[in-house]
Amino acid sequence: MSPPEATGPQLPVERMMITTHSPVTVRPVSPADYDDVARITRDSYLAAGHFDDAEHPYMIRIQQVADRAAAAPVWAAERDGKVVGSVTLAVAGDPYADIARGDELEFRMLVVDPAVQRGGIGRALVQAIIAHARTLNGINGISLTTGQNWHSAHALYESTGFVRVPERDWLVPETEIKLLVYRLDL
Repeated sequence: MSPPEATGPQLPVERMMITTHSPVTVRPVSPADYDDVARITRDSYLAAGHFDDAEHPYMIRIQQVADRAAAAPVWAAERDGKVVGSVTLAVAGDPYADIARGDELEFRMLVVDPAVQRGGIGRALVQAIIAHARTLNGINGISLTTGQNWHSAHALYESTGFVRVPERDWLVPETEIKLLVYRLDL
């Protein structure tokens, strides 16, 4: 069976099987996945305490998966036929790029369904991103932004080779919320 046709601009990607606790397939999202990805994104951000309310303007924006997929590559992590995670990719100049430099692939909004967190799904997504980035011409690194107190995310990124780049940290506009930047040199 071939991968579902992805919508919006997409970086080339093959289905990748990353074996963790149970097999995880990382693939482009399809319109049939949008509701699951929106729910997982909402539930992950709320469970982690990033926002108090799903009606926050940013929360509303990131739940609009069709709009996101039309503007950027969005991948789903699937286990046992069920979408259990997601991530959005960007390169410099893309609408969803916050920090990507000209030689970087940036990933954003990496989320795992809270019901199955700590099962290797986030690691499978990161490993698929790294493998994919290595196939892209002109890409010499991967960058990401994460919250200052998101310690389990920091541990995942550090365990997969990412290092802090504190000189690139930044504040969320019109707030005092500091975001940390990590990079992996390829």
